[in-house]
Amino acid sequence: MKIDLHLRGVVFSALFAALLAASSYFNINLGISPVPISMQNFVVMLAGAILGPLYGFFSMALVIVLTALGIPLIHGSGGIDLILGPTGGFLWAYPFAALLIGLAAKRIKGRGTAAFVAMFVAMELFGSLLLYITAVPWLAHVAGYSMQKAMVQGCYPFLPGDAAKAVLGALIVLPIRQVFPMARIVGAGATRSA
Repeated sequence: MKIDLHLRGVVFSALFAALLAASSYFNINLGISPVPISMQNFVVMLAGAILGPLYGFFSMALVIVLTALGIPLIHGSGGIDLILGPTGGFLWAYPFAALLIGLAAKRIKGRGTAAFVAMFVAMELFGSLLLYITAVPWLAHVAGYSMQKAMVQGCYPFLPGDAAKAVLGALIVLPIRQVFPMARIVGAGATRSA
């Protein structure tokens, strides 16, 4: 597989990485869970759908790697302790969620109801539910919870909000893609890479 990187794609990746770092400051702590309500997975959804699989993955991985190295990018904190903390399972999955959303989004054409539903499903499936596959077991492990308690504290309360984020994401992405196709945003190689 040949991967073509273009300056424009790298720049937009850096912008989405910055957006992920900025979004980590907008949290609502529920008090019953170590997992806050956050806009981070919304940024992951947008990165994958707008930048595509390669640059979406790169933008999210950039933040996770730099945070692991100690740069305070997530909630103003950094370091391996954050990456291995109770919410680490979400963080690790961000690049892969963006990758899978990007792969699905590349195949969604048009802007009608069918395109909206397909984009919503891609964002909900990969930008929300996929995250719980790594996050809930990791939360159970780190916090010493049973899987049921981890689901109650790290999944169930967040599902309605995640669905709303996927709806909003689909409403934002489809018009953007009509005016700014992926190849125009990230460079001519976007249709050949990933």
